[in-house]
Amino acid sequence: MSLSMHSASVPYFVRALNNLSAILEKGAAHAKEKDIDPSILVTDRLFPDMFPLSRQVQIACDVSKGAAARISGIEAPSHEDNESSFEELIARISKTIEFLNSLPVDKINGTEEKEIKFQAGPYELEFTGATYLSTWALPNIYFHVTTTYNILRHNGVALGKIDYVGAP
Repeated sequence: MSLSMHSASVPYFVRALNNLSAILEKGAAHAKEKDIDPSILVTDRLFPDMFPLSRQVQIACDVSKGAAARISGIEAPSHEDNESSFEELIARISKTIEFLNSLPVDKINGTEEKEIKFQAGPYELEFTGATYLSTWALPNIYFHVTTTYNILRHNGVALGKIDYVGAP
């Protein structure tokens, strides 16, 4: 059995984003329980030269919708990157999942050899659809979900591996 481009992408993006949303919900609950200003967690970062939690979530959403859009040839919705609360970040995740679930399967399947070109900072990147998905898009979403998890865990939020990978 072969794995289609749709089944190798959208369900993985949606699962990672659902897990990210649950992680953020635990962060919000932790802030409330410990009487911590939630903005402290939303703006925290692991190291001064890294993006804060809010930007990690925005990028996880952007990577998911951008990858699905590039592969499918459908334009991704634009977001302003102005979320500053757990609730706003969770809403952004929800909008991203809605977009992902709206994509026609037949626009994604069969794109293994599709030429994908885009600019990432100073780099002009070029991939086939399958290579883009497996070596760029999926590693990027996992990186930003992991970093969000680590920021919250570092701040005492009771998170475990199952929160990251999701319940079976």
